[in-house]
Amino acid sequence: MNVSVYKDALQRKKAELAQDAGLRPLQTQMEHNTGRQGDMADQAAGNNEVHIHLRLKQTDAKILQAIDEALIRIEKGTFGICRDCGEPIAEARLNAIPWTRVCITCKEKQKA
Repeated sequence: MNVSVYKDALQRKKAELAQDAGLRPLQTQMEHNTGRQGDMADQAAGNNEVHIHLRLKQTDAKILQAIDEALIRIEKGTFGICRDCGEPIAEARLNAIPWTRVCITCKEKQKA
């Protein structure tokens, strides 16, 4: 397994998420929506937009943390090893989600 390919992919994704986080901060959106005029449907739609934006930011924060942890695992030499069972994670899974901590078998067990 060529770990440098994954390291590059992780760093690109991290930069992409960091750049996206700089676009229209949540505080600005909340200030805009609290002063909103219009009927209750307009206000509800604005509130819904803020909640969706907040959920996306939370998801991005979790992915950023997982990316940082994956970069640490690369440095430690444990990248690509399942946290739960200790078996290698399939390259197809790492290609799809390079920050993953578990193999597909263990992930399916978590969902069950």
